[in-house]
Amino acid sequence: MSALALPGPLVDVHWLAERLDHPDLVVLDAGVGAHRGEPLPIRGARVFDLDGALSDHADPRPHTMPDAAQFTAEVRALGINDRSTVVVYDGAGVYSSARAWWMFRAMGFDSVAVLDGGLPAWTAAGLPRAAAGPAPAAPGNFTATSRPGLIVDSATVLAALADESSAVLDARTRERFAGTAPEPRAGLRGGHMPGAFSLPFGELQTAGHMLPPTELQARLVELVGDRERLLFSCGSGVTACILTLGAELAGYHDLAVYDGSWSEWGMPSDLPVATGA
Repeated sequence: MSALALPGPLVDVHWLAERLDHPDLVVLDAGVGAHRGEPLPIRGARVFDLDGALSDHADPRPHTMPDAAQFTAEVRALGINDRSTVVVYDGAGVYSSARAWWMFRAMGFDSVAVLDGGLPAWTAAGLPRAAAGPAPAAPGNFTATSRPGLIVDSATVLAALADESSAVLDARTRERFAGTAPEPRAGLRGGHMPGAFSLPFGELQTAGHMLPPTELQARLVELVGDRERLLFSCGSGVTACILTLGAELAGYHDLAVYDGSWSEWGMPSDLPVATGA
């Protein structure tokens, strides 16, 4: 059987259903908390555990990117090979699945896509769900190769805020951006990075599906003009990846996620914070 090629970073449920038995396909449930698709996953789906082994728990910030060695070990344990094609989904529509997609990309693996609409779209289409999870997979031969610049730190974001060719976009709610709503994590300052743009992640979606590329492009151009380097932040580095997915669908290519996001920037420190819209 020929290799399984993706049409892009986003696939629909019918594309996936027609290829569910392809030997190179690996489907991953990347849900977090209440947004995990278990206990009735898509048939054959394996758990990409962002709350567990696929975050760096030596780092006090939530959902921090693991290093290449940890990522390699955990992804191999999921039975993923270098020639695999991976589709990730979650139980919310497009939520934490975008984080898993960007993690693979940051680790040098491009044959990965997000399931548009996630498990709700799969169920609404009347497609089958498994009664239980799959049997343990044979270890794969996946090898991560970290790509510098796709996951960035606060110093990189601070420099981008002063760079007229770059834009920093914040996926949190407008109220959290303005500092008029409390942060869900204790001890964080309210507000936003001076010069950042507010773009709540839900504004790039409708009913759990990503907007069409032309609409995504129009929304981003309206905000950032002709800037080509886009960096994304949120609360803990998860929903920032929804903006990243939207930007890629819109045709942008120079993209990065601030891994610490507001969980780091909002801590008491010398990093600047502004309030108001």
